[in-house]
Amino acid sequence: MRLNDATPAEWDRLRKEHPAMEKEEKVQDPLYNKWIDAAMEEAHEMIVKESCTQDLDWGECVINRPIHYNTGNIECIEAIEESMSSVAFKGYLKGNCMKYLWRYDYKGKQGEDLRKAQWYLDKLTIMVTEENT
Repeated sequence: MRLNDATPAEWDRLRKEHPAMEKEEKVQDPLYNKWIDAAMEEAHEMIVKESCTQDLDWGECVINRPIHYNTGNIECIEAIEESMSSVAFKGYLKGNCMKYLWRYDYKGKQGEDLRKAQWYLDKLTIMVTEENT
């Protein structure tokens, strides 16, 4: 079965069988993390430039609904959320927000990185607000 063909019930089953790792369980290897970040950035750039054909401007496509994260029955961010506990997912959102804020001045894509940081912050804000109401 392809990842994109998984049903919500299958995601639920997988989440129960393989609960999210909390921060203290993760491998803290700076070289590994640096390699992963570089590989993800390279893949992101290549795929977005080749496949962003939506009727949105370039910035909107890259920020809100990148085509390479929407190629199946479930959007990538939804799969990530389903694979994590609420606490872990909020940490993921916070970490991504911090990542884009940290590097926005160094990559030559200031506006794009700040919009990405805002996207993650908005998602975190909605989640926290819903949990507190």
